[in-house]
Amino acid sequence: SRKELDRLTFEIKKYKAKGLIWLKFENSQFSGSITKYLDELFAMNFASDYGIETVGLRYFNVFGRRQDPQGAYAAVIPLFVKKLMQHDPPVINGDGSYSRDFTYVDNVVQANHLAALAEDSQAVNQVYNVAQSERTTLNQLFDLIRSLIGAFDSKALDITPVYGPNRAGDIPHSLASIEKAKKLLGYSPTHNVRQGMTEAIEWYRANL
Repeated sequence: SRKELDRLTFEIKKYKAKGLIWLKFENSQFSGSITKYLDELFAMNFASDYGIETVGLRYFNVFGRRQDPQGAYAAVIPLFVKKLMQHDPPVINGDGSYSRDFTYVDNVVQANHLAALAEDSQAVNQVYNVAQSERTTLNQLFDLIRSLIGAFDSKALDITPVYGPNRAGDIPHSLASIEKAKKLLGYSPTHNVRQGMTEAIEWYRANL
């Protein structure tokens, strides 16, 4: 929450002079967001105190070739692909209305290059969203993947998802503004979700 992040900023400033920052967050659904924000604050500190040029990149739901569908922490897209290619119904948490800003890996690579090579003084010591700025619900995502796999495997078209409970801590919607990255870095996504998914499915078809 904004209140918790403001408190964190205050604590960092408070203990900065002592050269020691020790923060612990227990049982908080915001722990991931807080630690990422903490990284950005450290970067700001090094930029202001030591003149180090930094760039922060916030990746939004990256997907693409070589994304591993195995393991407990596999992302939703490779899991959907794996299940559909095996003719098994994938599980969707909730009713499928939650949405995310899925971002193809080639767009992320472009943003990384632009950030690493940025020479404009206004472009450094900034934080950017790296995304497509396109909202896709889990139901829409499933329909897209099923249709692409169904183009070469008609059995996949008959598969319907299984709906389970919402995952604790999940936010309903995530959609990024990329205007700042466009303006200062020249970021221009080359793949929308469908284009990226088409390339990703081709890779999974050849490698799974």
